[in-house]
Amino acid sequence: MNKKTLAIVIPCYNEAKRLPIENYKSFFKRVHDASIFFVNDGSNDQTEKLIEEIRKDFKDNIHLISLKKNKGKAEAVSTGFNHVLKNYNFKKIAFLDADLATSLEECYRLAKYVEGEIYLAFGSRILKLDNNIKRKWYRFFLGRIIATVISKSLKLSIYDSQCGCKIFVPHLADEIFNHPFLSKWLFDVEIFFRAIKIFGKENIKKHIKEIPLREWVDTPDSKVSPWYFFRLWWDLYKISKKYKN
Repeated sequence: MNKKTLAIVIPCYNEAKRLPIENYKSFFKRVHDASIFFVNDGSNDQTEKLIEEIRKDFKDNIHLISLKKNKGKAEAVSTGFNHVLKNYNFKKIAFLDADLATSLEECYRLAKYVEGEIYLAFGSRILKLDNNIKRKWYRFFLGRIIATVISKSLKLSIYDSQCGCKIFVPHLADEIFNHPFLSKWLFDVEIFFRAIKIFGKENIKKHIKEIPLREWVDTPDSKVSPWYFFRLWWDLYKISKKYKN
């Protein structure tokens, strides 16, 4: 079996209004060593129909996994990863948000950093003079509070743990995604806690890399309720308690 470079798992729940169809098509007109695995997480709108439209011209590169019931982002991503690990032979596996706030091109660029002793690379929405990061002011403000607390909890100097673009080598992905996550939405934090357990606090910096994005554009109609900001702290407490024991 030929080993393609990159598999990108994209969880989808009622994304019919947010799927940038032409962006997906444009990417695969230029890139041939990557594949997308959409995980339709029990959508009840036209999401699956739109995915099939995207697949029509790129069936060798675009795949669809359908879940009958909505399971949440963590389980949708895990389902996609475990499907890829079991049935394919990719060099790297990523996950990305369906709205392409982080573009496919950015994900493909970041994947190039996963080589040698770097087993996990992830995007970071650091605003710099030479990039284009567009976030609503209140999301930026809340995001910085959350990210700072998470960084303190992990005891790692991570600027943006919640950016929805992360790329793994298969053997690390297999260890991280082989059992359920506690939180449907805060599972990124669990990924880092699991990586710490695998590599050890002293060695983890040798094996993970945070990379500033060149472009990230906020999109409306987020699937995360604003009220989750209050639930989030309980989830973070449970996660911290579990992984620190």
